[in-house]
Amino acid sequence: MSRSTPATLALDRAGVAYTLATYDYDPGADRIGLQAAEALGAPPAEVLKTLIVKADGKPACVVLASDREVSMKKLASALGAKTAEMAAPADAERITGYRVGGVSPFGQKKHLPTVIDAASAALSQAYVNGGQRGLQVRLAPSDMVRLLGATVAPIAV
Repeated sequence: MSRSTPATLALDRAGVAYTLATYDYDPGADRIGLQAAEALGAPPAEVLKTLIVKADGKPACVVLASDREVSMKKLASALGAKTAEMAAPADAERITGYRVGGVSPFGQKKHLPTVIDAASAALSQAYVNGGQRGLQVRLAPSDMVRLLGATVAPIAV
Protein backbone atom coordinates (compact mmCIF):
# COMPACT_ATOMS: atom_id res chain seq x y z
CA MET A 1 0.00 0.00 0.00
CA SER A 2 1.30 3.41 -0.94
CA ARG A 3 1.49 5.92 1.88
CA SER A 4 1.77 8.74 -0.62
CA THR A 5 -1.61 9.77 -2.00
CA PRO A 6 -3.05 13.07 -3.23
CA ALA A 7 -4.48 13.44 0.31
CA THR A 8 -1.18 12.98 2.13
CA LEU A 9 0.60 15.20 -0.39
CA ALA A 10 -1.97 17.96 0.23
CA LEU A 11 -1.47 17.62 4.00
CA ASP A 12 2.31 17.71 3.59
CA ARG A 13 2.15 20.83 1.38
CA ALA A 14 -0.04 22.55 3.97
CA GLY A 15 2.29 21.60 6.82
CA VAL A 16 -0.47 19.78 8.71
CA ALA A 17 0.69 17.37 11.43
CA TYR A 18 -0.76 13.88 11.02
CA THR A 19 0.05 10.22 11.51
CA LEU A 20 -0.85 7.34 9.23
CA ALA A 21 -2.67 4.17 10.18
CA THR A 22 -3.43 1.21 7.97
CA TYR A 23 -5.99 -1.56 8.33
CA ASP A 24 -7.36 -4.46 6.33
CA TYR A 25 -10.14 -2.96 4.23
CA ASP A 26 -13.19 -5.21 3.90
CA PRO A 27 -14.98 -4.47 0.59
CA GLY A 28 -17.97 -6.51 1.77
CA ALA A 29 -18.57 -4.47 4.93
CA ASP A 30 -22.08 -3.04 5.29
CA ARG A 31 -20.71 0.20 6.72
CA ILE A 32 -17.14 0.95 5.68
CA GLY A 33 -16.50 3.57 8.37
CA LEU A 34 -17.60 1.27 11.17
CA GLN A 35 -15.43 -1.52 9.78
CA ALA A 36 -12.47 0.88 9.76
CA ALA A 37 -13.14 1.91 13.37
CA GLU A 38 -13.29 -1.71 14.48
CA ALA A 39 -10.12 -2.62 12.57
CA LEU A 40 -8.27 0.38 14.06
CA GLY A 41 -9.58 -0.29 17.57
CA ALA A 42 -10.90 3.27 17.71
CA PRO A 43 -14.29 4.61 18.86
CA PRO A 44 -16.61 5.10 15.84
CA ALA A 45 -17.08 8.76 16.83
CA GLU A 46 -13.36 9.31 16.20
CA VAL A 47 -13.25 7.62 12.78
CA LEU A 48 -14.80 10.06 10.34
CA LYS A 49 -16.38 9.12 7.03
CA THR A 50 -16.23 11.24 3.91
CA LEU A 51 -19.37 11.39 1.78
CA ILE A 52 -20.02 13.09 -1.53
CA VAL A 53 -23.43 14.67 -1.94
CA LYS A 54 -25.23 16.88 -4.38
CA ALA A 55 -26.77 20.08 -3.03
CA ASP A 56 -29.15 21.64 -5.52
CA GLY A 57 -27.39 19.38 -8.05
CA LYS A 58 -23.87 20.64 -7.24
CA PRO A 59 -21.27 18.35 -5.59
CA ALA A 60 -20.18 18.89 -2.01
CA CYS A 61 -18.20 16.95 0.58
CA VAL A 62 -19.45 15.94 4.02
CA VAL A 63 -17.40 14.65 6.96
CA LEU A 64 -18.95 13.11 10.06
CA ALA A 65 -18.54 10.28 12.56
CA SER A 66 -18.72 6.80 11.08
CA ASP A 67 -21.59 5.83 13.39
CA ARG A 68 -23.81 8.76 12.44
CA GLU A 69 -26.07 9.56 9.49
CA VAL A 70 -26.48 12.88 7.67
CA SER A 71 -29.66 14.91 7.98
CA MET A 72 -30.06 16.00 4.37
CA LYS A 73 -32.32 18.86 5.48
CA LYS A 74 -29.68 20.22 7.90
CA LEU A 75 -26.95 19.66 5.31
CA ALA A 76 -28.84 21.53 2.61
CA SER A 77 -29.31 24.43 5.03
CA ALA A 78 -25.59 24.47 5.93
CA LEU A 79 -24.74 24.64 2.21
CA GLY A 80 -27.34 27.31 1.48
CA ALA A 81 -29.22 24.87 -0.74
CA LYS A 82 -32.86 23.82 -0.99
CA THR A 83 -32.15 20.10 -1.30
CA ALA A 84 -29.33 17.63 -0.75
CA GLU A 85 -28.93 13.99 -1.70
CA MET A 86 -26.19 11.39 -1.79
CA ALA A 87 -24.16 11.31 -5.00
CA ALA A 88 -24.09 8.01 -6.89
CA PRO A 89 -20.88 6.05 -6.17
CA ALA A 90 -19.69 6.42 -9.79
CA ASP A 91 -20.25 10.19 -9.58
CA ALA A 92 -18.35 10.38 -6.27
CA GLU A 93 -15.39 8.59 -7.85
CA ARG A 94 -15.43 10.78 -10.96
CA ILE A 95 -15.75 14.00 -8.93
CA THR A 96 -13.04 13.21 -6.35
CA GLY A 97 -10.61 10.99 -8.22
CA TYR A 98 -10.81 8.46 -5.38
CA ARG A 99 -12.45 5.03 -5.24
CA VAL A 100 -15.44 4.64 -2.92
CA GLY A 101 -14.07 3.34 0.38
CA GLY A 102 -10.97 5.47 -0.14
CA VAL A 103 -12.48 8.96 -0.53
CA SER A 104 -10.57 11.59 1.42
CA PRO A 105 -11.67 15.18 1.92
CA PHE A 106 -8.07 16.19 1.01
CA GLY A 107 -6.47 16.16 -2.43
CA GLN A 108 -9.65 15.75 -4.42
CA LYS A 109 -9.56 16.52 -8.16
CA LYS A 110 -11.57 19.68 -7.52
CA HIS A 111 -12.02 21.60 -4.27
CA LEU A 112 -15.60 21.02 -3.11
CA PRO A 113 -17.60 22.98 -0.55
CA THR A 114 -17.17 20.91 2.61
CA VAL A 115 -19.31 20.59 5.72
CA ILE A 116 -17.96 18.95 8.86
CA ASP A 117 -20.37 17.88 11.57
CA ALA A 118 -20.00 20.08 14.66
CA ALA A 119 -19.46 17.12 17.01
CA SER A 120 -16.64 15.80 14.80
CA ALA A 121 -15.03 19.23 14.45
CA ALA A 122 -14.92 19.55 18.26
CA LEU A 123 -12.72 16.44 18.69
CA SER A 124 -9.04 16.92 19.59
CA GLN A 125 -7.96 14.11 17.22
CA ALA A 126 -9.77 11.95 14.67
CA TYR A 127 -9.12 9.57 11.80
CA VAL A 128 -10.21 10.41 8.26
CA ASN A 129 -9.53 8.55 5.03
CA GLY A 130 -6.06 9.10 3.63
CA GLY A 131 -7.07 8.68 -0.01
CA GLN A 132 -6.81 4.93 -0.33
CA ARG A 133 -8.82 1.97 0.92
CA GLY A 134 -7.26 0.82 4.19
CA LEU A 135 -5.34 4.07 4.82
CA GLN A 136 -6.36 6.57 7.49
CA VAL A 137 -4.75 9.82 8.64
CA ARG A 138 -5.07 10.89 12.27
CA LEU A 139 -5.11 14.62 12.76
CA ALA A 140 -6.78 17.49 14.58
CA PRO A 141 -10.19 18.20 13.03
CA SER A 142 -9.46 21.91 13.54
CA ASP A 143 -6.67 21.52 10.94
CA MET A 144 -9.16 19.85 8.61
CA VAL A 145 -11.60 22.76 8.99
CA ARG A 146 -8.85 25.30 8.33
CA LEU A 147 -7.25 23.51 5.37
CA LEU A 148 -10.56 22.75 3.63
CA GLY A 149 -12.20 26.08 4.47
CA ALA A 150 -15.01 23.89 5.77
CA THR A 151 -18.32 24.93 7.24
CA VAL A 152 -18.95 23.47 10.70
CA ALA A 153 -22.60 22.68 11.39
CA PRO A 154 -24.71 20.15 13.33
CA ILE A 155 -25.68 17.92 10.41
CA ALA A 156 -25.74 14.45 12.01
CA VAL A 157 -28.73 12.54 13.27
